[in-house]
Amino acid sequence: MEDREIYRCNYGAELETARLCHGETDLAICLPVGIWNTELAHATSAYIVELRLQLQAYLAQDAGFAASHIVYQPHINAPSIAEDMAQAAALAGVGPMASVAGAFAQAVGVFLAGYSSEVIVENGGDIYMATSKDRIVGVYAGPNNPYTGQLGLIIRAAQQPLGICTSSGTIGSSFSYGKADAAVVLAANTLYADAAATALANRVQSSQDVGAAIEFIATLPGIKGALAICKDVMAAWGEVELCR
Repeated sequence: MEDREIYRCNYGAELETARLCHGETDLAICLPVGIWNTELAHATSAYIVELRLQLQAYLAQDAGFAASHIVYQPHINAPSIAEDMAQAAALAGVGPMASVAGAFAQAVGVFLAGYSSEVIVENGGDIYMATSKDRIVGVYAGPNNPYTGQLGLIIRAAQQPLGICTSSGTIGSSFSYGKADAAVVLAANTLYADAAATALANRVQSSQDVGAAIEFIATLPGIKGALAICKDVMAAWGEVELCR
């Protein structure tokens, strides 16, 4: 079973979950029961497709944007989604594509806010959350990690809207220079949380690096909290409230 199928099986039942897939964009959308319908599904799909077409058209004329793993300045004619990705990634010191999953999660979440005051959008472990209730987000560090299924983050209503993003060097398809099983970052901007999670995961080559990697993330402006796991070692900082 694919990793995202494993952790998506553990979603709570209070909100209704729908799935939308367009190319690499694979979203789980959680809304109150009765909000999601055929009309909204079509509108959301059309919005995702339009964003993807804008980004793909830009990548076709600026190959460096997709290839860069360091800070990159987009062309002057770049669409807003590319500009936002580059800006968020620059704050974390990584390439702009490190924020792409967070970009789509947040864009769709903000779009759906026009239909519901309770919205959660998850895109491959990167979450945009805007609800009026405290929530628990489980930490998935791979099927064999001792923390998987044993550890959660309490996300308070007062912290939301919030980006909760996870990167890994051992699971998933995203590129990483590190070997973290899970690198989680909390930030108000989901694009920034996504990019910073990549930066955090990049700095973990072994369990001995977990503490130093967290110390680095704590120096970045605007980061609310972070957690890193490598094998059986974990470190956390900031507005990270853990539960079992």
